[in-house]
Amino acid sequence: MTPTTRPTTWLDVAAEHPFGIDTLPYGVFSTADDPVRRVGVRIGDLVLDAGAVAAVGRDAGLVGDGPDLATAWQTPSLNAFLALGRPAWTTARQWLTEVLGQEVHRDGVSPHLHRLEEVTLHLPVEVADYVDFYASEDHATNVGQIFRPDNAALPPNWKHLPIGYHGRSGTVVVSGTDVVRPSGQRKGPNDPAPVFGPSIRLDIEAELGYVVGGATELGTRVSVDEAPDHLFGVVVLNDWSARDIQAWEYVPLGPFLGKSFATSVSAWVTPLEALASARVPLPGQSDPEVLPYLRGDAFGLDVHVEVSIDGTVVSRPEHAGMYWSPAQMLAHLTVNGASLRDGDLFGSGTISGPTRDTRGSLLELTWNGTEPLTLQDGTTRGFLEDGDTVTITAWAPGPGDARIGLGEVVGTIRPSA
Repeated sequence: MTPTTRPTTWLDVAAEHPFGIDTLPYGVFSTADDPVRRVGVRIGDLVLDAGAVAAVGRDAGLVGDGPDLATAWQTPSLNAFLALGRPAWTTARQWLTEVLGQEVHRDGVSPHLHRLEEVTLHLPVEVADYVDFYASEDHATNVGQIFRPDNAALPPNWKHLPIGYHGRSGTVVVSGTDVVRPSGQRKGPNDPAPVFGPSIRLDIEAELGYVVGGATELGTRVSVDEAPDHLFGVVVLNDWSARDIQAWEYVPLGPFLGKSFATSVSAWVTPLEALASARVPLPGQSDPEVLPYLRGDAFGLDVHVEVSIDGTVVSRPEHAGMYWSPAQMLAHLTVNGASLRDGDLFGSGTISGPTRDTRGSLLELTWNGTEPLTLQDGTTRGFLEDGDTVTITAWAPGPGDARIGLGEVVGTIRPSA
């Protein structure tokens, strides 16, 4: 679309607002007057009670014979909505664009708008399964050089398949939740034996997370071209990592306690449809050529990420440089017949680029603590200290000159329990 054909809104929302009518992300909220959790849609600095408005439209016969959006949205997570599938997601977005865009709906919609500062935001999805991938070649190369300096940086399978591991869905938390420093075993290369205690190399990983809907049966698989029917939307994700625990445990079966203590996600889920203008080609997968099941419309996303620690911007990773596509990751996740569940979440893996200021983890930014960062207050960081607050934000280009905001994910480190 061009700027002249973009939808407009009767609300007083600036054209350049990152949460304008081109964005319309979904979340779950409550208010002091009504503590019941339900689905909301952000428009500017307001939150629309989506279920309440849909109920008005349904009762007035204005929603038609389509899916019962009111019932799906009057629940404490997005899972019921995710279960309706892609046609319902498209219908819902079209309807929301109409009621927020056409002046005739003002009187019916206005009573169901809440100021952003007056709502409490909750985890938007009841996470079914959580998988984290490893899709950045720059990140994988850096980690290989740090952890395996005497071997090839990339393992031999890395360019043949999207590598990932299954995480712990029960420790996925919403932005703003404090993170307690984890404890576990660690052993340095020169230590005679492992010791137990709080992690001293606590790290971040700046990622995007993909929210999945449209459950599938066990024994079936989803192709690359079918993946968009199941990719509902995107969250900003911080995969907190205890590097010292991880380094000691990850051979031979991969990450475990060094990752499973917490994963933070943004409160808003940006629909995949809002990112249509951000689709870009992948950097290239011709050497080697991927196997047929990983071919198809394997699009990348031009998402710009910013990472800050205690107010100091330390990195600006670019998601457009990722080697593997979310569609390929989903296809690989199901190629063995593993089923999808409504509310599944998978992470992109750390978003990193070829230069230091585009690295998405402290492991890379400080080269495993040997090159500390200096913050605005003059203090230095190799890894996170208690009291540090990490903020990751992201945005993408929209239609015309619009900017699509993906929100933020924030977490503060608390001392070990």
